[in-house]
Amino acid sequence: MATDKELSDFLEDIERRAFKQAIYAVRKEESALDIVQDAMIKLAEKYGDKPAAELPMLFQRILQNTIRDYFRREKVRTSWISLFSSFGKQDDQESFDALEVIEAEEGSYGAETGQNRLERSQILNIIEQEVQNLPSRQREAFLMRYWQDLNVSETATIMGCSEGSVKTHCSRATHTLATALRAKGIYL
Repeated sequence: MATDKELSDFLEDIERRAFKQAIYAVRKEESALDIVQDAMIKLAEKYGDKPAAELPMLFQRILQNTIRDYFRREKVRTSWISLFSSFGKQDDQESFDALEVIEAEEGSYGAETGQNRLERSQILNIIEQEVQNLPSRQREAFLMRYWQDLNVSETATIMGCSEGSVKTHCSRATHTLATALRAKGIYL
């Protein structure tokens, strides 16, 4: 079981990396802060009694789920706004355009076209599937190094292996992912 100090230290250490990941996903600073805070609270409330070694992977899953929940809420909000905007028409002479009333912030999820959102979603799903297809040790090293932004030493300690093994696992994972994605026509 993780002690309160270990949990607190973990949350303090992961905060900036989680914020960078959330801001990349949602492109709104305020929303990213809320997402990270919600994920931290969920980890502390529901999984604070887990061993300290399990916290990074648990937090990563909670953070991803919280980001997905944010997009679901935004989609519902947008659909309700669209439905209610039809009531804004006063008479047949006056034209009403919801896009003139509600403008999405440039670079935000709402400003993306449907096609861009679909493409991004499809690419992320493909990447996620390919990461899941990696051997477990390669996947573990890859996620810790590149998604959680842990350094080689921290990753080696968590995985219980040498730093050289972490580098090997990451290198193999990166090459495998690049080959698989190129085969599907995705060049990152």
